[in-house]
Amino acid sequence: MASDTTRSTAAGPHPWKAPVSGTTAFAAALMIFGGAMAVFEGIAAIAKDDIFLRTRHYVFEFDLTGWGWIHLIVGIVIVLAGCAVLSGALWARYFGVVAAGLGALANFLSIPYYPFWAMTLVAVNIFIIWALCHGMHREVDMA
Repeated sequence: MASDTTRSTAAGPHPWKAPVSGTTAFAAALMIFGGAMAVFEGIAAIAKDDIFLRTRHYVFEFDLTGWGWIHLIVGIVIVLAGCAVLSGALWARYFGVVAAGLGALANFLSIPYYPFWAMTLVAVNIFIIWALCHGMHREVDMA
């Protein structure tokens, strides 16, 4: 009696799905958590502007509501990418790296508005990128 693992390895690894290592699962969990935090940050900036620091003469000066919409959209994209990474889809890992990079960039540009939180999310997004790339190498060895 053949098991599922025997059948899948006999036919070769599936080109669009790969086994998810612990590193990739951790990256997906961080994506869901970090994306949710970006969504909350975006909602806070849209709903109540006075919790953020107001800066003058900032090069990337937007209205805080504009930054709120940017963080809300990027956060939703990161959460969806994290869910797709958990499913094991290969395209989701590449998309997750791009989404986490956009999240890191958006948080880096909003450092003057909410410095400590922005730096924390930049670090989380950079760690997500590392974990996704590192997990891909480990999963290739597993296949």
